[in-house]
Amino acid sequence: MALLPQLTRRLGQPLFLPAHGRGAALPDGLRQLLRRRAGVWDLPELPALGGPLEADGAIADSQRSAAAEMGVARCWYGVNGATGLLQAALLAMVRPGERVLLPRNVHRSLIQACVLGDLRPVLFDLPFQSDRGQPAPADSAWIERVLQALPRDGAPIRAAVLVHPTYQGYANDPTAVIQRLQQQGCCVLVDEAHGCHFAAGVDHPLPPSALHCGADLVVHSLQKSAAALAQTAVLWLQGERLDPVRVERSLGLLQTTSPSALLLASCEEALQHWQRRKGRRQLLQRLQEAAALADGLRHSGVPLLSNQDPLRLILHTGQAGITGLDADDWFLPRGLMGELPEPASLTFCLGLACHRGLKRQMRNHWQNLLRHFPDRPPLPAFEAPPLPLVTSTAQSPTQAWTAEHQLVGLKDAEGCIAAELLCPYPPGIPLLIPGERLDRQRQRWLERQQLFWGDQIPDALSVVSGG
Repeated sequence: MALLPQLTRRLGQPLFLPAHGRGAALPDGLRQLLRRRAGVWDLPELPALGGPLEADGAIADSQRSAAAEMGVARCWYGVNGATGLLQAALLAMVRPGERVLLPRNVHRSLIQACVLGDLRPVLFDLPFQSDRGQPAPADSAWIERVLQALPRDGAPIRAAVLVHPTYQGYANDPTAVIQRLQQQGCCVLVDEAHGCHFAAGVDHPLPPSALHCGADLVVHSLQKSAAALAQTAVLWLQGERLDPVRVERSLGLLQTTSPSALLLASCEEALQHWQRRKGRRQLLQRLQEAAALADGLRHSGVPLLSNQDPLRLILHTGQAGITGLDADDWFLPRGLMGELPEPASLTFCLGLACHRGLKRQMRNHWQNLLRHFPDRPPLPAFEAPPLPLVTSTAQSPTQAWTAEHQLVGLKDAEGCIAAELLCPYPPGIPLLIPGERLDRQRQRWLERQQLFWGDQIPDALSVVSGG
């Protein structure tokens, strides 16, 4: 058996997802369930238990209770991650052939939903942080520019998606942006996979949750930003712009008919944990510890980038001329395991567990890393993707995905239409989506990205034959 030893071995500081820190922060109720006889929790959709799409049973009661506690109309638990709920939400909002407004930092799951539903994405660019090569959240002034640049021909845009916060913990108050999009006639879905804790309502200056800012639909990953098991998520619905029957029909297309009772129990317990005094106190303590850790590391000379989520530490390796990918490779065998290596940074997810001695460990590892890569000049500023503010695809993603395709060398791909996603993972943000035509500037930019992303940017692209 090769898998079980890998699952149980020690991995140093677990600064990666799930946020429960390899069990250290699991809620008490879930711990008690897992201590019971092995497999006792592995149940089908018995009448008394029901399922996420059933009107009756314990799960339906749990979902109604969670929605009431959050102050929204409906919620549905999911057991195939935020991916399945995001896809179902988008398919419920937009009919085949209709347009949807998506930010360039959208997760690949929503591009895949466009393929599944024959939706026409209109992609909008985002502010770019050249010192780190990462997008920043859009504010109301930026969205106003986007709306002015939207295509005036063809089908209207029925829905819009926002990402709040980003993988690295960048966020702002999305209220004005959500309201402006709704005034434009859009139903608004917010991918808040990394921000469930924003909605917990603890006394800490976190950005507000999109749930409290009027979004129509919000998806939380309960393993990324709450203390649930991997694959768990929740979809929230409020307002009257979307019929919950449409949502349930879409969920029925993409959710398993045999959901894990253990994962559903994990959804409930993670949400209830923050309704209890103990859970809210633990979350506040983790947030305060994280802020103190960041301050201490900065004072020790460790370069951390500023963001809005204290539970994400972004090590700015590029300041020392080191890529995040090289730093990650060096840290891993030394017991410091991050979540997201990128060309100029390495993001650590502190999660909800306590990390004793982490300040000393990170400071020492950083100093040793500098000795291993000595006297390097800082990485130069990153080049923003050469994209217009708003882009429509040359073909629908569905057409491009299902068309005859061929492999073409990246250096020869100018003028071709992409047939597949080009998407470093993580973070899972597409650099190129099916149906996009590759102009010369973009093709050359992608070639330059190979210097930073290595083999995550392939030498050849799958393109539409004759496109």
